Amino acid sequence: MNLNAVWKGVSIGAAIGSAAFMLVKSTENKKKNIRRDAAKTIKSAKSLMDDISSIVM
Repeated sequence: MNLNAVWKGVSIGAAIGSAAFMLVKSTENKKKNIRRDAAKTIKSAKSLMDDISSIVM
């Protein structure tokens, strides 16, 4: 059994696994950021509508 080939395969597998994990993890963070931004936008729109309605009345 060639030990160098085994270590090369293990290191390549670890590198690919790490890259895939980073890609998946960053996607989850982006989803959370989008949700947070959407919630902030809805809250600010509600505040704006309340301000406009108080000015009109």
